Amino acid sequence: MPYDPELVQPMREELTQLGVQELRTSAEVDEVLTNENGTVLVVVNSVCGCAAANARPGVAMALQHRTLPDKITTVFAGVDVEATGRARSYFTGYFPSSPQIALLRDGQVVFILERHDIEGRTALDVAHRLTEAFDTYCAVPAE
Repeated sequence: MPYDPELVQPMREELTQLGVQELRTSAEVDEVLTNENGTVLVVVNSVCGCAAANARPGVAMALQHRTLPDKITTVFAGVDVEATGRARSYFTGYFPSSPQIALLRDGQVVFILERHDIEGRTALDVAHRLTEAFDTYCAVPAE
């Protein structure tokens, strides 16, 4: 059973207030991930403590970096179940986890942080790992 939408709204807003695009249906996920050349960050958001303490704040810090993906998106595990499952179907070779942060280039996963890479780390650690990936895989610095 999905989480109460009112309960998770503040957790959604932690990312959407930063300009992160929510993908709430399978069709929206497919539209972005199958028709996208370049880089797309997909944040699998979650209600868990490591999402609150490490993943969302780490993403927020990383989005201050000079080099960014072409698109930055999110799905919410346990709420937008269909969209989350569809997004995870693009993460070939990786088990589903919540939270999870994937960077795709031209539709292929080039970098991923799974729950075990996030849990027990600091938000600064997550941000550092993400900015290293941005520098490696995202071609053009943000203006």
